[in-house]
Amino acid sequence: MNTDSTTTDQAAAAARHERFGKLPERVSYEDMVEVRPASPERSTRDTYDPESSWMSFSCWAADLGL
Repeated sequence: MNTDSTTTDQAAAAARHERFGKLPERVSYEDMVEVRPASPERSTRDTYDPESSWMSFSCWAADLGL
């Protein structure tokens, strides 16, 4: 092996170790999580309404008008 290539390999290894030789800082759980209500407004829109329940009914027989 040539001395120049050994020096180049060692320099490349040192550069890699400088860049990737340590792990990044830990991210705390509080920084990763956001807590908020599932439906903050208009929570009544998910309640059952028997008068308009037929509007969301979808079936092949109903589409054909049978």
